[in-house]
Parts: sequence; structure tokens; C-alpha cells
Amino acid sequence: MCALLPLLFCAPALVRAQADRLANATVLIVRHAEKPDEGSGLTAQGLARAQAYAHYFHPFALDGHAVEMGALYAAFDTKGSARPRLTLEPLSKATGLALDLRFSSDDPAALVKHLRDEAHAQPVLICWRHKRIPALLEAFGADAGTLLPQGKWPDAVYDRVIVLHFDAAGHLDRQSSVQEPELLR
Repeated sequence: MCALLPLLFCAPALVRAQADRLANATVLIVRHAEKPDEGSGLTAQGLARAQAYAHYFHPFALDGHAVEMGALYAAFDTKGSARPRLTLEPLSKATGLALDLRFSSDDPAALVKHLRDEAHAQPVLICWRHKRIPALLEAFGADAGTLLPQGKWPDAVYDRVIVLHFDAAGHLDRQSSVQEPELLR
């Protein structure tokens, strides 16, 4: 049809069709740091993990290369938990990257849609609530059952990074789970 119409009318449609912003992207997902039995914050160990993330992810060793994070996202604060934000705030301060807090852990599809539709630097680091990570993985097209025991993030596990890589068309082509180094445990 474009051969019959002037390029002026067809070019915008071609650009929209090619605009998957996850093309050639890497997305990293972590659980918030250790939580106390009560309250919305972090334990002393959780605060130490958050501080350690400022070094672990600045830069991050990815496929044998040191890479700087391009964008930071954390599930927004709820009445019961500010932990995703608190986990990435030290990294945000260390890198000067803004911490995007617009998305609810109850609506992972909204975050994935945003990352597919809007320009953002790469790689992307997301901090999420652990019970909602399987739904986030599914929204990205990943297999939670392969990455997590019985498809669920275990309550006592804080030392994992999920790595998702997308091909040139924006389709998930690699997924893995990486254990953090001992210094973070």
C-alpha cells in the first residue's frame, strides 16, 4: 500500500510499527531488601543491602562487561511498604539517575507497556515486591516457573537478580537468575 501512497503518509505507520523500546534491551529485576517483622521500612541488613547495591550495580557485570544502569524503577510506596524505593535510593543517589516510582506492583503490565512504548536508557533495573515478581515476569513474557522455584519468589530469598534480554524485535530471547555475590548476603 505504501508504494501507492506518498511516503509522507506511510512513514509514521512504519515508525510506530518499529518502536518497541525493549528492542536489544536488558532488564534486571530484584526483590526489595530485607524487611522487618513490622513496619514499611528495611531491617539493618536490608539497609546494608541497599547501600551495597550502590556499588554492585554501579557498574554491574553483565556478560563479562561492566555496564552502568540506564534507568531505575521501583514499585511505588504503599501504606504497608516503602521497601522497593528504599532499596534503590542509594543507587539512585550514587549514579544520579532518577528513580521512577510511578508504577504499582499490582499492575506490572503498565510498567512493561511503558518500557515498550517510551524511550529509556538501558539497561533497566526494577525493584519489585517479591510476591508480585512472577506477574511482572509474565508481563515481560518470561517463564516464572523456570526462573523461580514453583514459579514463586521464596519469602526468605533476597539475593537474586533476574536478567531478561530482548532481541532486535523486542521479543524476550534470554532469561536467567543470578545469585548475588557473598558480600551482599
